[in-house]
Amino acid sequence: MGQTCLTHERIPLLAELDVLIVGGGSAGCCAAIAAAENGRRFGLRVGLIERYGFAGGISTQTLDTFYGFFTPGAAPRKVVGGLPDRVVAELARSTDVFLRENTYGAGIGVTYNPERLKLVWDRLLVNAGVQVWLHTTLVDVETDSLGTATAAVIFSKEGFHRISAQRMIDASGDADLCHWLGLPSEKAGEIDPAQTLTTTFRMCNVDLARFGTEGGKAMLAERMQAAIDSGRHPLPRKAGSAHRMVQENCIATVAVRVADLDATVVEQLTQAELEGRRQAFVYEDFFRDMVPGYEHAKIIGLSHQIGVRETRRVYGEYRLTREDCLTARQFDDAVLLCGAPIEDHRAVGEGESETRWEYVADQQAYGVPYRTLVPKGRDEIWVVGRCFSATHDAHASCRSMAQTMSMGQAAGLAAVQSLQMDCGAREIAISKLRDSLLQLGAVLDLGSESAQQSNKAWKFGDREVAAL
Repeated sequence: MGQTCLTHERIPLLAELDVLIVGGGSAGCCAAIAAAENGRRFGLRVGLIERYGFAGGISTQTLDTFYGFFTPGAAPRKVVGGLPDRVVAELARSTDVFLRENTYGAGIGVTYNPERLKLVWDRLLVNAGVQVWLHTTLVDVETDSLGTATAAVIFSKEGFHRISAQRMIDASGDADLCHWLGLPSEKAGEIDPAQTLTTTFRMCNVDLARFGTEGGKAMLAERMQAAIDSGRHPLPRKAGSAHRMVQENCIATVAVRVADLDATVVEQLTQAELEGRRQAFVYEDFFRDMVPGYEHAKIIGLSHQIGVRETRRVYGEYRLTREDCLTARQFDDAVLLCGAPIEDHRAVGEGESETRWEYVADQQAYGVPYRTLVPKGRDEIWVVGRCFSATHDAHASCRSMAQTMSMGQAAGLAAVQSLQMDCGAREIAISKLRDSLLQLGAVLDLGSESAQQSNKAWKFGDREVAAL
C-alpha cells in the first residue's frame, strides 16, 4: 500500500474535472480521447496527466510497431478497430507507417515513425478537448470518508497541486493510482517469474539490401550464436530482433535483456537503465563486426526509458487467465478482442528458450471482459493498459498496444456512461457500452474474412497503408 506524509488540505486545487486519466500512454490517450469526445455533449471536463514531456508511453518512448491488430497465422483477421484505427490513419497521412510481417510469431505489425506519433497523439488529444498536463507526476490520491477517490495529488515544476475528479482511469502502467489507494494487486515475480526489461535502440547507415542477400534474419541468428559461442561478443541473448524502420537505412531492435530487477523500486530501475545502455553498445560492436550490411552502422537513439513489460497487475472484478486466452473464450461483457499468442520474455537457464510462445486455439481470438478493467469493489476507477486484471500468462498475450488502446477506449466510454447514468463502474449497462464501442468502430466479433496482407492491406478513407 502506498503511503505519503502530504497534508492534502494545504495543497492548492489546480482543476476540477469529471474524468481524470493518469498516464498518457497508448491506453491513457485513447481513454482520454474517448471520454472527451463522447462527454462533450454532456459538458464533461476531461483531463490527462503524463510524467514525461510527450504522450504515447511505450508507443513513443520505446517501440515503433503496434502489434495485436491482427490474429497471427497464414490467414490473419483484424480484431481491433475504432480509435486505434484513427491513430494509424493519422500516421498514414504523412506516409509514416507500413505493415510488416513478423516472423517471430506475433503476426502482422504496424510499423510507424514514433516521432511522428508524438505529434499524432498531441493532435488527437487537443482536438478532442482533453486538458493535458505534461511533466506531471501522480504522488498521492485524496479520498473522502468512505474511501472514494476524489482528487489526484500531483507534482510538477510548480510544486504540489490537487486535481479533483468524479471518475479516474489508471493508465499509469505501474498501477500507481491504484497503488496509492492501497488496492490489491499482484506484483510481477511474486507468483510467476517476471518478464525481462528491454532498452531498445535504433541504428542508421544500415545496408539492408546487402543484409538481405547475405541471409537476412536467419544469418543474423547464426551470427549471434557464433558471437556467444566464441566469446567474441558477450551478447545477453541469441534471439534478438532487428527490423527496418520507416526512416530509410535505419533499423530498430528488441535485443537487450535485463532480468531480475523490479521497475517499481527506484534503485533497481536505475540499475536496469544503466545495464540496458551498456548492453546496447555491446550489440553495436557485434553488429558492426559480424553482420554484413552493418559495417558502417551506428546507434542513433536509445529508448527514452527502458521498456518495462510488467510490474503491478490490479485484481479486478474478473481476472483474465491463461485458459481464457488459449481456448479463445468469449464473454458476454467483452469490450475488445485479442488473438495474440502468449509471448513470455524471461530469464532462462542454459539450453532453455529465451521466449515462450503459446497460441490461441485454431488461430481464433478471445474476448476481454469489461470486468478486467474495474478494480475489485470500486465504482469510481478503471484500470487500463499493462496493469489491468490478468494473470502473468494472460498478460503476456494481451499486453500489445492494439489491445491497450482498445482497453482505453472502452474505459473512456464507460466513465462517461457512468456519469451520464449516475451509476458506478460496476453498474453500467454492458449492452449500451458495447453498442457505443461498435459505433466507434471497435471489433467485438471475429469475422471469417481474412485481412488483406499485400499492397492494399488496410484502407482508411482515401488512403491505403501498404504492406512490406
